[in-house]
This record gives sequence, C-alpha cells and structure tokens, in this order.
Amino acid sequence: MKTIYVIGLVCFLLFSCATTENLSLLPEDELFITRKYVGNLIEYICNDPQYLGGPPVIEIKTTQDTTYGNFSIYSRKCEFIKNERLYVRRIRQGGYWIYQLENDNTSYRISEFSFENKILVQTWF
Repeated sequence: MKTIYVIGLVCFLLFSCATTENLSLLPEDELFITRKYVGNLIEYICNDPQYLGGPPVIEIKTTQDTTYGNFSIYSRKCEFIKNERLYVRRIRQGGYWIYQLENDNTSYRISEFSFENKILVQTWF
C-alpha cells in the first residue's frame, strides 16, 4: 500500500514540475507594460454630451501635454486634484484593450482618441 502512495507522489511531482509551452495568445511584450505616467493634472473641463444620449466627456490637461496630448474621459464629474500624478493603464477585456486614466484611488475610462490631436490612445503603448 505504501508503494502505491510513493508512486503516486512521484508521478504527481514529475507532472507538476514539467515545463509547458507558453500558450498565451499575446506576445509577452504586450503584457509587460500596463501603466504609464502621463504627468500631473493641470486642469480639467467638464463638457455636456455632444449628441442626445451620448456620454458626458471631461477634457484633462497634464504637465506632459506635449508628449501625450489632452485626454478625454467618460464621466460627469472629475475627482482628480490639481498637481496629482496621473497614469494611463491598459486592461485586456473581452479580447480587446481598454484604457483608463487613473491615480492611486480613482480611475476613469479614456475615450479612444486624445482630445485635440485625434491620436489613438493605444499608440502610447
């Protein structure tokens, strides 16, 4: 009886320590960088929806405006404080990337384009 337990334990250890191929659907580089610093908050402007039933948009301006441009986030109010450090985070959700502007406590979903430049947010990663 003891031999069966020993054989079972050895088999378990052999199978659990075996190397496996990386079965990820994404290259490792795409998963490595998920958060970037985009500057400190300078100001924000709340805008009403551009069309009936559209989302309210807030324009965010940061200290690294020349690098990243202005952000557009979906929200009615902004809880960020002036001079607060802001980051862009990308999250894999349902087969595609979504982007969030966040600090250490709060996050908002970013619209697909930065506000003035019409640059895709995904080009920053």
